[in-house]
Amino acid sequence: MAANIKTAFIDYSDGETSFEGYVACPASGGKHPCVLVAHDWSGLNQGTRARAEQMAALGYTAFAMDVYGKGVRGDEQGDNSALMSPLLADRALLKKRLLAALEAAKAHEAVDASRIGAMGYCFGGLCVLDMARAAMPGLKGVVSFHGIFMPPDLGPQGKITAKVLILHGWDDPMAPPDHVAGVAKEMTEAGADWQLHAYGHAMHAFTAEGLNAPERGIRYDANADRRSWTAMKNFFEEVLG
Repeated sequence: MAANIKTAFIDYSDGETSFEGYVACPASGGKHPCVLVAHDWSGLNQGTRARAEQMAALGYTAFAMDVYGKGVRGDEQGDNSALMSPLLADRALLKKRLLAALEAAKAHEAVDASRIGAMGYCFGGLCVLDMARAAMPGLKGVVSFHGIFMPPDLGPQGKITAKVLILHGWDDPMAPPDHVAGVAKEMTEAGADWQLHAYGHAMHAFTAEGLNAPERGIRYDANADRRSWTAMKNFFEEVLG
């Protein structure tokens, strides 16, 4: 962990459900633009905390969200369908939990509540797209890394006010070309300011260093990882200043 950042776990709640987020911010103090970090299907584990620390090193207050509940964590190397599937089946509940995290982030002493974005990986990519779809108050922009695109079907889609950047591996079997065309159509019809970067030959989870299971459609890709990180940095510099 970089010496110029500080970190802490933070409790917050949605009704009777308790959550434990993770905040990383510059050690210099004061308020900073905030990027919420949405975890993959394994929950708020070491990988997500490391991403939050990387964002703090760039000068942001990073608020790593928890949508499973305090103490509910999966296996970063295992099958976490049992944790993720209930929220995919109840996108209204997922929306409530995402909004609770956003409100907790806004209230944090190190956050400039006028400059808030969100980023997420895999399941987390779906989460941040859902935040944009919901036009959550104060959300300026979202970045989805190898996310899942299925819309929530919670009624008519209103205008999407947050800017959207989708970073996608073209050979990702979890988001095939018809899903890519579908999310592009969805974003356009919702009036979003959107971008989509597709990386040729990249599979699902292309940012997960060391992962190599092409038979399952998942593999680390150093080029896509580097290029997508640069694209994300440029996006947040533009959107959050």
